[in-house]
Amino acid sequence: MIVTLIVIAVVVLLVMWIISVQRKFVSAEEIVKNAMSQIGVQQSSRWDALTALVELIKSYNEHEYKTLKEVIAARAGITANSTAAEAQAQEELLEKALVQVKAISEQYPELKADAMYIKTMDSVNTYENQVRMSRMVYNDSVTKYNRLVRQIPESFVAAIFRFTEKEYLKENTAKSDMPSLKI
Repeated sequence: MIVTLIVIAVVVLLVMWIISVQRKFVSAEEIVKNAMSQIGVQQSSRWDALTALVELIKSYNEHEYKTLKEVIAARAGITANSTAAEAQAQEELLEKALVQVKAISEQYPELKADAMYIKTMDSVNTYENQVRMSRMVYNDSVTKYNRLVRQIPESFVAAIFRFTEKEYLKENTAKSDMPSLKI
């Protein structure tokens, strides 16, 4: 009788522990999804600002306007369920479009001096900083989640409930390369 009670108590404690760990995984996974969603919100704001810039370009260069509109049409929204690769692909598409906008502004100094252009570029830069912060939050959340997935004994529960490691967002190596200061 006592052995049976001890076995039942151990089983109950084990089940309670498994439920507790599963809840930790769900919570950690939701934090990762929220962080990805925030990246999507910030990228969407950057796309909106870029669209406003493209409309300004229309009066200066019709061909570039059409090209940039095609790039903007190719965008896809980032949601909580998006992968790191999808977010990265959208970031690269956005960067490509911004490079084109900056090149056009160099060709047309009056565009670069336009108050609306300056204000919109400031918005783009603000949103870019917010995306950078959101990316840091996402990678920090993924670190905590992945640590939970890989650590014993939680890793056993992760395997049972099919919680797998998440991908990190990659650093844009072009942005991290310091420009040469040699003249």
